[in-house]
Amino acid sequence: MKKIISLTTITFLLATFFIACKKDDTSSSTTLQTSALVTQGIWRITYYNDSGIDETSNFTGYTFTFTSGGSVTAISGSIATNGTWNSYNDDSQNKLYLEIGSTPPLDELKGDWHITEKTSVKIKLEDVSGGGSGTDYLTFEKL
Repeated sequence: MKKIISLTTITFLLATFFIACKKDDTSSSTTLQTSALVTQGIWRITYYNDSGIDETSNFTGYTFTFTSGGSVTAISGSIATNGTWNSYNDDSQNKLYLEIGSTPPLDELKGDWHITEKTSVKIKLEDVSGGGSGTDYLTFEKL
């Protein structure tokens, strides 16, 4: 009788252990969700604040198209500028890396942006300078 109780107890404890040890895969699914979101449609910048200065007007007329292969194209009029992008997790933060061109205003977008808000039509980003020179804010909205 003692063997049956001990065996039942061990089986119960093992079952509880394996059920409780579920792998947390939310970071990779969040990255996949971000990638799926940005590659759908054409985007524009509706807000860009560089260390307390609103510079949104510098991006008037630009549209952005992201591909699943990690390339991004910024178009203003007849001029297209190519770049790269990547979505990843760092220190439990969902981030979006951007690098588009090397001339103003697009060079201002280069960096690792922390995704602070994400909906099907809007992505809000924040970049805190490592050198203490300020915080930049960027908002993309789907056209």
